[in-house]
Amino acid sequence: MEGLLEICYLIGSVTFIIGLKMMGNAKTARKGNLIGAFGMTLAILGTIFLFESEHTTRNAMKMVLIFGAIAIGTAIGWITAKKVEMTKMPELVSMFNGMGGACAALIGLTEFEHNLGNPTALSFIVAGMVIGTVSFSGSIIAYLKLAGKMKQPIRLPQYNILNNALLLGVLAFSVYVVLQNQSLPLAIIWILFAVAIVYGILFTIPIGGADMPVVISLLNSFTGLAAAFGGFLYDNKPMLTGGILVGSAGTLLTLAMCKAMNRPLSNVIFGAFGGGGAAGGGSEVKGTIKDVQVSDLAVMLNYSKKVVIVPGYGLAVAQAQHIIHELEKLLEERGVEVKYAIHPVAGRMPGHMNVLLAESNVEYDKLVEMEDINPEFEQTDVVLIVGANDVVNPSAKTDPSSPIYGMPILEVDKAKNVVVNKRSMNAGYAGIDNILFYDPKCSMFFGDAKKALTELVAEIKQL
Repeated sequence: MEGLLEICYLIGSVTFIIGLKMMGNAKTARKGNLIGAFGMTLAILGTIFLFESEHTTRNAMKMVLIFGAIAIGTAIGWITAKKVEMTKMPELVSMFNGMGGACAALIGLTEFEHNLGNPTALSFIVAGMVIGTVSFSGSIIAYLKLAGKMKQPIRLPQYNILNNALLLGVLAFSVYVVLQNQSLPLAIIWILFAVAIVYGILFTIPIGGADMPVVISLLNSFTGLAAAFGGFLYDNKPMLTGGILVGSAGTLLTLAMCKAMNRPLSNVIFGAFGGGGAAGGGSEVKGTIKDVQVSDLAVMLNYSKKVVIVPGYGLAVAQAQHIIHELEKLLEERGVEVKYAIHPVAGRMPGHMNVLLAESNVEYDKLVEMEDINPEFEQTDVVLIVGANDVVNPSAKTDPSSPIYGMPILEVDKAKNVVVNKRSMNAGYAGIDNILFYDPKCSMFFGDAKKALTELVAEIKQL
């Protein structure tokens, strides 16, 4: 039995690595996800039926409870994932990540009493519980922010000092619990749990909206790290491998996104970038805007040689990914070269625009990252911006007083013509005005993205 269980664990660990590798490409990501899910299923079933120890007892009631819980969780997860809209995907990711952190915290709360007197095991328990709890409470706050239930960052007086002091307190408390491992009441772990929840909340509430993709990625790495400590505790290879992969991948993604924003991680956590309170930041924007009619835009696009589409969260809100793909195919039939410019933090989570466009079967090769597409804008006839705002704001390059100053952007202002589709002139997620809208080369194409693009496609077909 033990040998068979180890084989199940080995297969599970290998499938995690293969699945993660395949998820690096949009064409193979779905298959990679299924391979990883198969490995996890095999590891779970192997643990339930093949794991043996002196404390292992199996009876009908335990099996009913275990598989009943699995069935309920599977049903909730399946129904939620099937019904969620693409615009709500970031919130779903935050919620699921929070549940992972909560599981790690529950392991610590459950195993604490059974491992008193064992400082090694207790160190894994405390580390996993604290990190998982921070991830849980932080992810719930991130969910509320992404869902629009907490629109403004909340910054308490001297919040940096307060948060750092609380962090040091949590670390000192954790070390104390591990060192005093033989004579601690059970209530002590619950107190540490409560303090960690408070820190997770205070850690997340000051962070502004435009930094939320980075925070989601960071919290995801926390959950992976907490799961890895659970793997150490149980000497469970798939749990350890999965946790390390999630933790390291989340950390690398967080650092990559910070690099793309030209901001150190410390500034994301402790700074005020992207906050709604920053709306008054930056120089006062003056100038006039001009509208473009659908007939004029149709002619402009139809007779262009090269068009670059910049998708943003507004595209997801309008669920216009399918009509934008139809526009792309229509223009290509007319001999127009069409590409999509993808900013690393476009949308509400890492890769949001890639997933959105993949849903409408846009070819992966047409999605061009920021550093590759920026040199091409000077040779672009028309840039069509659909629902994006902060990632194309030239203030990031020209206005030192702007709260997004220094963030690399898509340099769409270098194109011959820029057309922006928006519902209104409202500021973007960072809460600041966009000077691009007042550029003489820029025209505004107001309206709901799906409706406006549908009219545009119909107009081009008549040419």
